[in-house]
Parts: sequence; C-alpha cells; structure tokens
Amino acid sequence: MSLKLFRVTELPQSSFFFHPTAYKAVHPLLIVALTSLWIASVGNLPLWQALYRLPELHNPRGLWFSLVFSIIVFASTFSVLTLTSWRWTLKPAIALTLITTALAGYFMLSYGVVIDPTMMVNALQTHPQEVKDLVAWQLVVTVLLGALLPAIWLWRLSVRHLSLPRTVLTNLAAASCGITLTLILVLVVFQDFSSLMRNHTHLRYLINPLSSFYSVGYLAFKPVERGATPPQPIAADVKLGASYARQTRPPLLILVLGETARSANFGINGYTRPTTPTLAAENITSYRNAWSCGTSTAASVPCMFSPMGREAFEKRTFNQENLLDALQQAGLAVLWIDNQSGCKGACDRIPSVVTSSLKVSGLCQGGECYDEIMLQDLGQRVEALSAERRARGIVIVMHQMGSHGPVYFKRSPPRFKHFLPECTDKALQQCSQAQIVNAYDNTIVYTDFFLTSVIKWLKARSESHAAAMVYVSDHGESLGENNLYLHGLPYAIAPDVQKRVPWINWLSPEIQARRALSTECLKGRVDEAISHDHYFHSVLGLLDVHTAIYRPELDIFGPCRRP
Repeated sequence: MSLKLFRVTELPQSSFFFHPTAYKAVHPLLIVALTSLWIASVGNLPLWQALYRLPELHNPRGLWFSLVFSIIVFASTFSVLTLTSWRWTLKPAIALTLITTALAGYFMLSYGVVIDPTMMVNALQTHPQEVKDLVAWQLVVTVLLGALLPAIWLWRLSVRHLSLPRTVLTNLAAASCGITLTLILVLVVFQDFSSLMRNHTHLRYLINPLSSFYSVGYLAFKPVERGATPPQPIAADVKLGASYARQTRPPLLILVLGETARSANFGINGYTRPTTPTLAAENITSYRNAWSCGTSTAASVPCMFSPMGREAFEKRTFNQENLLDALQQAGLAVLWIDNQSGCKGACDRIPSVVTSSLKVSGLCQGGECYDEIMLQDLGQRVEALSAERRARGIVIVMHQMGSHGPVYFKRSPPRFKHFLPECTDKALQQCSQAQIVNAYDNTIVYTDFFLTSVIKWLKARSESHAAAMVYVSDHGESLGENNLYLHGLPYAIAPDVQKRVPWINWLSPEIQARRALSTECLKGRVDEAISHDHYFHSVLGLLDVHTAIYRPELDIFGPCRRP
C-alpha cells in the first residue's frame, strides 16, 4: 500500500518542487490569489519598509492600520489581476506582473525612487548604455528569486479550463468582491488612510506594481488628451531684433545642457571642496538659487525649452514647438550635439549630431564618450550649416553626459579624479556615502574643465563673433541623503538637491557691448531665485530675438541691460 501511494504521488520524479500532473488542475483564481499574496507581501517590501519608518504608526492603532492596508494592497492587486484571468492570457500576464514587481521593487528598495509617470518615462526612454550601467548582480538575484522562480512554479501548474460564460461570470464576481473588499477596508481606516496619503504622498507610488500599471496607463492616455498631432508652431511673429541690421560680428552662443549636476557641489556656489577651480578664474556669473523644471531629463528638457513654464507645461493640453524652433524660425543657424541619450524631442526639427557612439582613442570607451568629444571637429560641424544662417548668428546646444549615475566614476577621466577613494560599484548602496560623493565630485571637476574648454573655444573666435556660453543643468541628484539615490522623485516631494541646479553664464566683451549688458550687474543678482521658467525668455533676450510670447520679467539679463 505504501509503495503504491509513493508511486502515485511521483515524488522521486519531481523536477521542480513537485510534478504538476500529480495533482488536479488548479482553478485560475487560486493562481491569481497566490500571485496577489506574493506581491502584497514580498513584492511590496519597499512599501512596508517605508511604513515602518513612520513614527506615527508605532502604536497599536498603527499596527491595525498596517494590517488593514496590507489586505487593501492584496485585494486591489487581486482585482486587477482577475482581468487577466483568461485561458490564453493568465500565465503570460502573471509572469509579466511578477517581473515588473521584482524590477520596480529592486529600484525602489535600492535607490529610494518611486514609480510615478515621470519615472516610467525615464524607464521607457532609457538608453541601452544606461541599462548596462544599472544592471548589477543584486538586480539579477532579485529578479531570479522574486519573479523567475515563482513564475516558473506557477507556469508549471495545470490550470483548470472553464467555459467562456463561466470564465466571464467568475472573473466579474471575483473582481467585484476584490473591489468591494478594498472599498470597505478603506472606509474602515479612512481617517488614517487619507491623512497618511496626504502627508506622505510618496507612499502611493510605492504600491507595487499598481503604481507601475497606473503610470503606464497615464502615459498611454496623455497623447490622446493632448491630441496625437504634430506640435503647434511656436509663434508666427518670431524675428531678429535691430542689432542684426548693424552687426559686424554675429552672435555665437553655446548652450551647454548639463546632466545631473546639483548646485550644492559647485565650488563657485559655496561648496567647501574646490570642484570648480578653473571656472573661478573666469569672468562668469553663477546663480546659486536656480531651480529645475523637473527631476529627470525626460521631464526637464522639454519643459525648459518651452515658453510655458513648469506649471503650465505640466497642465498643457497640446504640444508646442520650442526655443530651438523659434531660433531657427528667426533665421539663425542652430545645431544640437548630443553626448547623452537623446534630446527628448527638443531637437527633432533642427540639425543634430550624436557623439556618444563615436570611437575616438582616449575620449571614448565602452560605448560612451567623455564630454570633450563634443568640441572635437566642432568648427567643421558649424561650417556644414547654412552659410546664410551662419552669417546672422549661430546657436549650438551641447548635451553633456555630465554626472549621470549611478556609475559616476565612469564620467571623469583618470587625471580628474581629485577625490579618492571613489565608489566603483553599480549598486550605490554597497558604497559609503563618502565614496559616492568623491566619485560625484570628480564629475563636477571634469565639468569645470569642460566648461572652461568651451569658453576657451569661444574666446578663440572673438574677432569674428560676439560669443557667449550659458550652462544650465537639467536636474540635480541625491547621493544617499536620507537613503535616497539618483533622481526622479515626484517634484512635490523631491529633496532640494534633485531640483536645485547650477546656472552659469559667460559673456564675452563683444556680446556685452552688443546687448548693452554688464557682467558686474549680473554678479550682483546671483542670489535671486530663478528657474528653468526663465530659460526660454533669457536666451531670446540675450540673442535679441523678438516675439509676442517673450516675457521680459523672465529674462535674467533684462535688469542688467542698459537702455
């Protein structure tokens, strides 16, 4: 009898926990329930960790709320997954959900980020080289244990096949029960729930993977809301000002678009370390109270090149052309040089060059290049632009690799590593904060050298052009403060280091005379609060480009322009 029982269960032949054919087929909703339980517990460790850190929950009422909240997460996840509980979609959807949960959980737990629509845009627009920088062995282990093994186990289960009418009724009933349970439990703890979500808004983006599902849905709906049409023209009245009619030296402006540079780590802005020694020797103005439009490249770059300003840009119902379109429409020669992962739509209608994929000994390695590469052959790139436009004026945008993380140590050549030891691990949490800061500060030292090199290149053309450089970073960075790393938190809850950015101007004597500006006047205003909202209008003002959408109150050069 015992031998027969042993043979029926086929335990010796089990190849992965058990052989699925040894048991009766499992109801699909049981698989959904098991997956939801796994996600609500293990898959939401970042959420439970964040709740544990809240002192207001360290009491019996807090424990009760946490228990109810965990059931809410389970019930809501269950309700969503029942929508996938169909014969041909169940297992693929479950596997995809588990992988999404593991990936999101890893980044939330490791870097302190949250999965909101902005972060989802960053993920969808991530360059293959950036993916390589993010893949660490800890990520592989997390996906293996948290997603692949559970997915294989569930995939091997034999699922009971229900008729279509029964499947429809069962799924509707299960989803209704899950939604009803969620609503009842929210009402039970509504006072605590509403207070917690109001005072700690980041928690809603830690609910995994519902925050990812919401973000994908939000992004899918936005193009419909704004209209899937080409961007509207910037303005019909863009034209060059009076200074162009009498010019002997056309303007030559380089707009350096910084990457992940935070103002707090610039020596010229009061940082205790000498991270900007060469810029300090130049006649520049460095604004110490400048703020970004967003906390990621995907959010900030389109916004800062727009005339709308941050709040209007976030609420816009249509897409519009940008600063570079306006400059090109005015008749200037415009060129975008990208050493990063793209212009996020800002350069779609102007000439552009990608340098990040070049292979130049000493400047490029591993599929990326140091920022100096953008200065190589720059004169020839400019000469290739329209001669007629060049005669009026030239605007060059240089998009840096800058201080892009998490592998900061890769962003500075060996001779610029002034601060040691550096963090050389992709998983920043494995390094001390001092090592992370050392690696990051070395990127600022290199940016200091690069900007000074840009100024030197412009000075060499002072006899033929009225030159200027404007450097502004797209956003800042967290370097482990409060267990936060990288960037991309929702703007309302992001720390200042992710939003406060450097803004540096260098104006040649020729451009100062052309635009009746005084660098000394500008230096007296470096502590005034400015933001990316000023960028569009300041560039137009510096170049003397006129349009009705120009707002003089947002032109940082305006108050220092002599009548």
